[in-house]
Amino acid sequence: MTFLRQEFQAQVPNWIPFSSDFVVLASGLVEITLGLAMVFATKYKVYVGLALAVFYVLVFPGNIAQYTNGIDAFGLDTDLKRLIRLFFQPLLILWALWSSGALLALKRRK
Repeated sequence: MTFLRQEFQAQVPNWIPFSSDFVVLASGLVEITLGLAMVFATKYKVYVGLALAVFYVLVFPGNIAQYTNGIDAFGLDTDLKRLIRLFFQPLLILWALWSSGALLALKRRK
């Protein structure tokens, strides 16, 4: 059994061609897997960081949908709170890249 599925499902944009329940379960599985990989797959940490950053980019439309559709979930019950949350997603992406060494690896490639 999973918790808060309805709140997560409320964030899945209507244009996603899969059921919101499937998207929530699949994205949760991916997120847990990537989190465990960051801890245990240290040999591949740069690649895991890149994958985590891509994952955060892919779930960003859900945050945008929550804002544009005025959906209350996770204590985000005003447009201002939902808008402020949007600015934290790029920081989360940068954090995944920085903490995994992927940001430095990308700079070195140039």
